[in-house]
Order: sequence, then structure tokens, then C-alpha cells
Amino acid sequence: MTFTTRPTLRGTFGMVSSTHWLASQSAMRMLELGGNAFDAAATAGFVLHVVEPHLNGPGGEVPAIVATAEDPTPRVLCGQGVAPAGATIEHYRSLGLDLVPGSGPLAATVPGAVDAWLLLLRDHGTLPLRVVLEPAIDYARNGHPLVPRVTDTVATVQDLFKEHWPTSAALWLQDGPPTGMFRNEAYAATLERLVVEGETAGADRVEQVEQARKAWREGFVAEAIDGFSRLPHRDSSGSDHAGLITGDDLAAFSASWEDATTLDWNGHTVAKTGAWGQGPALLQSLAVLAELGDVDLASAEGVHTTVEVMKLSYADREAWYGDVDVPLKSLLSPGYAAERARLVGSEATFELRPGSPDGRAPRLQSLAAGNHQTDASVGEPTVARDGVTRGDTCHVDVVDRWGNIISATPSGGWLQSSPTIPELGFCLGSRAQMFWLEEGLPASLAPGKRPRTTLTPTLVLRDGRPVVACGSPGGDQQDQWQLLFLLRHLGGGMDLQEAIDAPAWHTTGFPSSFYPRENEPGGLVLESRLGAAIRDDLVRRGHVVTESDPWSLGRLCAVRRDPDGLLSAAANPRGMQGYAVGR
Repeated sequence: MTFTTRPTLRGTFGMVSSTHWLASQSAMRMLELGGNAFDAAATAGFVLHVVEPHLNGPGGEVPAIVATAEDPTPRVLCGQGVAPAGATIEHYRSLGLDLVPGSGPLAATVPGAVDAWLLLLRDHGTLPLRVVLEPAIDYARNGHPLVPRVTDTVATVQDLFKEHWPTSAALWLQDGPPTGMFRNEAYAATLERLVVEGETAGADRVEQVEQARKAWREGFVAEAIDGFSRLPHRDSSGSDHAGLITGDDLAAFSASWEDATTLDWNGHTVAKTGAWGQGPALLQSLAVLAELGDVDLASAEGVHTTVEVMKLSYADREAWYGDVDVPLKSLLSPGYAAERARLVGSEATFELRPGSPDGRAPRLQSLAAGNHQTDASVGEPTVARDGVTRGDTCHVDVVDRWGNIISATPSGGWLQSSPTIPELGFCLGSRAQMFWLEEGLPASLAPGKRPRTTLTPTLVLRDGRPVVACGSPGGDQQDQWQLLFLLRHLGGGMDLQEAIDAPAWHTTGFPSSFYPRENEPGGLVLESRLGAAIRDDLVRRGHVVTESDPWSLGRLCAVRRDPDGLLSAAANPRGMQGYAVGR
């Protein structure tokens, strides 16, 4: 019997798994009130803005994958904001920059998360907006207990706040880094005003949501962002720069629906976002592993094989993925998978090896050196070199008794991303750091373009019906950890909690998606409970091994619905923060 830290929950009414217990229980409340999975997920999303402000915020983004009881076809909800109209490579170069800063208003894309959650409610929700937002408003106005990581995060950036970001200092440093109960009354007022303005549209639920979207995109929120973004603030380049987002940028942006990218694997269909996210890298890895045969994840050979396969997939991510025309059909074809599988040898590789789908020549960024000053506010430092786990992103999965299901990965707009907008109680995000300031790359910066994000929810179907929703925080590691989960759950027969609890690892052998875009050729980070024998074998194969704490990698959430209607859920025990609830 495999060790588990807690049981996999089972029931028939509804299941929620998220990265914070208050979000999970708030979502469950919506199910108890008669709402569906989409009402519940939206409630969780807004609560996560309040209770995990170091991991996501209203100024950030959220991609999600949904399937409804009426239509099991997986659909992607794109809440990834685009580069502002003024965000050109020439503008950043004129400021003496060769990378987009990792923090500050110059790093912001148009906020996408709130509009996406509202679009989800408009098209698939059932409850009134006031009911859905009630828990988030209450926690923001009356307080919620801070997790220690929020205090730690504020402590790392308190000098920046005091010296350069006074509006953030006013919110987060009233008596030093906050502890205990915390209130964000400005954000509570923002949410309450969205509700009130929505209700001016009348009693119709859909019209209320649309009116709230208008207040966000064209009303008081857009007006406040427009004014504040123009003020110069210190960023991770070491200089003060004004942002580029305007009210016109918010008005022009809308969250949207699009087809999922899918791969048939091991009797299942795995659905991911398009290649504006990194999700297809997971599909590529599954396709290559299918060519290699069974992999024993409890052996050094299994660890080595998954790492080498992921290096190949992430090399293709660097060369081909972005908000452009990506040759996904070829990248996910059986012939290409077989070609890539032949590159997996017995020793660790150190170079990026993108492929040539359809005979096209890949192009990688030059990684020119330049002004890469760093500070504690930048990037998405999921796992530091010492193996200590950092915060970065959130996740929520919900399945209801009718068969509606959603996987969503909110992120960005971290409290350390950029200065707090005082009238709104939140800050802009910093997702533009994922663009390259080099022409001709799939992820090159251009106005109106989505950055190639790391956010990557997953939905799995069997016989055309959704069975599993899962995902994880973790930046570049998200799909690496999800790969291990899927191999164990869908390939190895482990239940949800067993697959989540099992030891995890990942490679860092490719350019980071986050400022200052570091690359660690041959890097392999693994949990120490894999054991000395496996570690030593991997070192002999040439991997540059960093041994992390025994429970430090992978922070998965998952829910499941079996054909007979049995529901189940599990959540990651690492960090002592993620919880599943249900009945």
C-alpha cells in the first residue's frame, strides 16, 4: 500500500480542491446553495485574490478548461491579458533594456482574471453575482488569517515598499510585515462597487454580470488603472519607469473562449490550452513517453527518462510556442514523437535540442547579457537554488453532481508585482516579463499579443466524458509535476491522493520564463525522499542534482468523476495550505 498523507475524498454531491482551505470551503458553499461548478470556481477565484495575494491578484490572469454536463467538449477560458498598445520592442530598447523587467508597471499586461471569472459566470453560472462575490468581500472587509508565506513575502520587499512603492507600504506595512488577521478594505469596496454597478442593470443575472464587466473594463477600475499606470515607479531594472496600460487597453480586451488542444493517450484524451501557454509541452511529453514504453517512476531510470523527455518538450516550447501560428499538429504527431524518442539516451543532456516539425528550422533567443538587476519582487521563484519552495500561483478544480467540471490556474498580480493602486486595493501584474525583446521569435513582444505563459490547467476525458481536472502552481514546473501525476494516476493506477503525495522532481535545463531568464543546463531538482541510491545513479548519468526537502516539490490539486457518478478529490499536503472538500 502506497503511503498517503490524507485520504482521497469521495462522495456524490460535489468536490472542490484548491491551494487554500478558505477558497475550497467558500466554493463548496456555492454548491450547497444550489450553484454549479462554475459558480463555485468563480467564488474560489475571487477568494484566492484575497487570501493568497502573494500568489495571485485581480490584476493578474487565469486560464481555465471547462466541460459542461450538456456538452462534454473541453473548452478553454482565456483570461490571459495582452500586451498594451504602447508595448513595443522599440519602446523598451529606448529605455536601455534588453529584457522586460520582472516587476513594476512596465512589466504589466492587461489584467485578465476578473473579466474571465465574470465571463465564466455569464455563460455558465447560475447564482447572482452578489452571492458569488460575498465570501471574497467578507474576507477582504472583515479580515482573514494570513498564511505565514504572505508575511515572509512582504518582509522580503519591505525596503522596496518603503523607499519606492509608498502605496504598497501603506497597505502592507502599517506596523511592519502583517501577521494575524488582515483586511483589505479598498479591495472589498472595489468588489462591492462591481456588484452594485452590476445591479443597476436590473434583476437579470446575465445583464448584471455584463454590467459589472463594463464597470471593470470601461468604468471606475479602468479609470484608476489608467491614471496610476502613468506614474513612474522603481522596477527590477533598477530604474523608475512608467507603465504602458491605458483605459483604452482595458476597454479593448475581453476574456474569450477557444478550442482546447488535445492528445489521445493511454485510453484518455488530455486537454490543454493552446501554445500561448506551455500546456502542449505536457502533451508532447506524453506522446514521446508512449513511444518509449512503460516507465518505472520509482527507479533512477524512470526519473532520468522523464527528465530527458521533458527537456525535449521544453526545448520545443522555447523554439515554437507563443501567441502565433504554432505547428501544433506536427509537434503532436506520432511521427514527430517517434523522432524525438530516438534522442533519449542513457546520459544527461546539457543543450537545448528543439526539433524541426515539417522541416522548419527552429530559432532560439540569443539570451543577450545586459542590465539584469534583480530584487526580491521579481519573477516567479517557485524553487530557489537551496530547494526552498516559494509561492507563485494558485489552482482550483471543481466537479458537481451534474457533471460540470473545471480546472483553473489563477496567477499574476502578486502583491510584490508592482505598486498597489490605492483606490482599488490591488496592483497590476508582471506577465510581460515572459516576452522577449528580440524580433522574430514566437514569444517576441508585440502590442495586443499574449505572453507565452506558464499557466496550464488540465482536463482529462475518457470515452468522450470528462473524468479528471487537475493542475498545480509552479511556473515552469507546472506541467512537469502534472506529468508525474498523470503517469501515476492514469498510467499506474494510483488514486488521486497517492499520485499527488508520491515524490516529485523537475528539470531546470532550459531558459526560465521569468526575469532574469536564467538557464541551468543539466539541472535536476528532486525531493530527498527518492533516496540516496537514485540520487547517486542520476549523478553518475551526468545530471546536476539539487536535492530538495522531502516534501517540497509539486503542489497539485485534482478532482475526478467516474461514469457511475462517484466523485473524488485530493490536494497537495506540501506547504500545509491546499485542501480538498466535498461530500
